[in-house]
Amino acid sequence: MTDTENTPGAGGEALVSAFDSMGADYVFCSSGSEWAPVWESLARRHRDGERAPRYLDLTHETVAVGMATGYGLLARRPQAVLLHAAPGLLQGSMAVHGALLAGVPMVVASSESTTYGDGPGPDPGGQWYRNLSVVGGPHGIARPFTKWSNEAAGVHTLPAMVTRAAELARRAPAGPVYLNIPLEILLEEWDGREAKPVVPPGSTHSSPEEADAVAELIREAANPVIVTETAGREAGGFEALVAFAEAWNIPVVEPDSAVCGNFPRTHPLHAGSDIGPWMDEADLILLVNCRAPFYPPSRRPSKARIVVVDEVPQRPHIAYQVLFADRYLEGNVTNTLRQLAERAHTRPPDAEATAAVTARRAEHERRHADEQASIAAAEAKAARSEGIDPVHVAATLRGLLDGRDAIVVDETITHSRVVRRHVRTAAPDSYFYVQGGLGQGIAVALGVKLAARERPVVLTIGDGAFTYNPIVPSYDAANAYGLPLLIVVFNNRVYKSMNLNHRRFYPEGAAAETGEWLGTDLRRLPRLAAFAEPFGMHTETVDAPDALAPALERALKAVAEGTTAVVDVLVTR
Repeated sequence: MTDTENTPGAGGEALVSAFDSMGADYVFCSSGSEWAPVWESLARRHRDGERAPRYLDLTHETVAVGMATGYGLLARRPQAVLLHAAPGLLQGSMAVHGALLAGVPMVVASSESTTYGDGPGPDPGGQWYRNLSVVGGPHGIARPFTKWSNEAAGVHTLPAMVTRAAELARRAPAGPVYLNIPLEILLEEWDGREAKPVVPPGSTHSSPEEADAVAELIREAANPVIVTETAGREAGGFEALVAFAEAWNIPVVEPDSAVCGNFPRTHPLHAGSDIGPWMDEADLILLVNCRAPFYPPSRRPSKARIVVVDEVPQRPHIAYQVLFADRYLEGNVTNTLRQLAERAHTRPPDAEATAAVTARRAEHERRHADEQASIAAAEAKAARSEGIDPVHVAATLRGLLDGRDAIVVDETITHSRVVRRHVRTAAPDSYFYVQGGLGQGIAVALGVKLAARERPVVLTIGDGAFTYNPIVPSYDAANAYGLPLLIVVFNNRVYKSMNLNHRRFYPEGAAAETGEWLGTDLRRLPRLAAFAEPFGMHTETVDAPDALAPALERALKAVAEGTTAVVDVLVTR
């Protein structure tokens, strides 16, 4: 350990050392004046050839947190995020809440002064006294949208506190934690004591007796179904769910609330996204990492018993959660699915189950044929109108991405079902849906690309969501850190979801009578792809079906050569 005693700002060394010990690959920072001690520590380490997490200098809080989210979706380990004081925390709070909903671990920190220039040592600056500090501290602000929130008490306890924060972030249910680190602590002398490296959590297991009982319920069920939102988020969960479903011949539903790809959409056992048909037909529903399966929550299945497979089924950050559980398996989800799959091998051959699987395969093939017919119809319709049918856009993407091991990050709203159904991702870690408020999609996609540089990353996004994103800071990060994306905008020139709600609530109201639909029109916006031109990115605007595939091919070629490409597609609905 280098001698840091009596060095002003040695608390910055303590924090960087703690981030290194917790295993952070990156420090995602949206700059603030309190982080000078951290910058000095990093500069010294770089000069002296010492190890440190890689520092990313980002120009917007949503970009910093969103990139940490995207990276964490694949790395599944907590990264470090530095924001500026309470205002920076508030600016990034939407993305922090999105990380909580997505179950992504990270350690978020910001700062404030506690002496306001009246204490000994370096002057923290008058900005804290005048307009940055908040009553109760920023850790009070962060509590509702983080898993844990606290304040560091001193430089000597700081390393161990960061370790505790990282361990809390990683354990189920994984999520972001927050630590307020007063500037005076970062400027304190430090005695060099370091944090113990963070180790992975120990695994939890459902007992054999509990797994046996659930296996018996499955054997007795005539019409079981699996419903999952985030099985694929767990390490090995995607593969374990496939093995479990195949072993027992059980169809899998991924509802609209699914956070990621959990099961191959090309698989004959994939039963789409609608749980509705199963509410009256299923006699056993297996909720696998499914936080909110029924809507409205009171909509209880008519005859099905419900088994919940989830390490922490009751999510403390969800305000209202109804599962109707008859039985819980609360061990590690991947391990539990493997246990249940093993128990299927003792099951004697079942002619009815085999016939059911054959029927489901035929149904899957029929749905595929129907999709192709709908695509052809969409193309014919689009040829007679301005724009391209969204189904045709998604299907064209699917064809062009085939065999490329691509990852799709989705921030569409009214087109999300189209993207999921027709892009049809089939591999682990190949699809993620952005959680929480709109405006994070580009940052999350950048973080995914940071974690998987060798794979093409495609962001599908609506024009409304696109305008919420911090475009300039996002494009700057893409260029600065060599993270080329393919961004495909589904541009219908309207906030469609808002318009649909207005029409649903007031079908015969004044707006329907006069055509004055407020809060929804986006036709006045300029060409969305043009915002990328000052950054030297590849841009295309497409409004004809026959031009779509060539434009996307050119865009993918640009991405492969290291340039972000933005394709603004004018869609018909």
